[in-house]
Amino acid sequence: MSTDPFSNRRFNRFHGRVEGDRPCWVAGCPEPGEFRAPPVEGSGPTSEGPRWRWLCLEHVRQFNQGYNFFTGMTPDEIAAAQRPYAGWERETRAFSSNAHSPSPKWADFVDPLDAIGAKFKARMAKARADAQVRQVRQVRQVRQDGVFLSAEDRKALDVMGLGIDADRKGLRTRYTELLRRYHPDHNGGDRSHEGALQGVIAAYAHLRKAAAFA
Repeated sequence: MSTDPFSNRRFNRFHGRVEGDRPCWVAGCPEPGEFRAPPVEGSGPTSEGPRWRWLCLEHVRQFNQGYNFFTGMTPDEIAAAQRPYAGWERETRAFSSNAHSPSPKWADFVDPLDAIGAKFKARMAKARADAQVRQVRQVRQVRQDGVFLSAEDRKALDVMGLGIDADRKGLRTRYTELLRRYHPDHNGGDRSHEGALQGVIAAYAHLRKAAAFA
């Protein structure tokens, strides 16, 4: 076998080629046997395994052209081998009931300076801090009188331009002020604020029924 790292034979395009000094199994063939073929039927295995036939490229091509996987099978065995799911019922090592997967390679890694662990802990601490910030932002705001404001309440207050400490009298005063600003009957016939007017009317209708302004 060539040991030259730049040998053309080591980097060839024929899949399954195994270099060696063994002769081709076909009698009289001078080419080396570099391709493995199944043993001759009836030849028993040796202590090293099956009696493989080693063929040259030309003879292994001939063998492949004449090879029949179903040779020696009964019709039932052939039908079973041709099923779409044939072979899938066998348990593989990873999924068999008695399989034992080896420990991951990183489990044996020694990190005396805790460089990896410290980075992981920093990431976890940041993730927890971010989660707490999000949680605080999601907490409903509370008025000074202890009444909870829903998201719809806060949205309506924003439309009205009021803070969460507004009371019922302030709500009514603000509503009157906005009506005079946006309603065409009070602003000289300007109808460009009709959208804002409808929003104010809807916000006031919601807030006047809310528990915060009961």
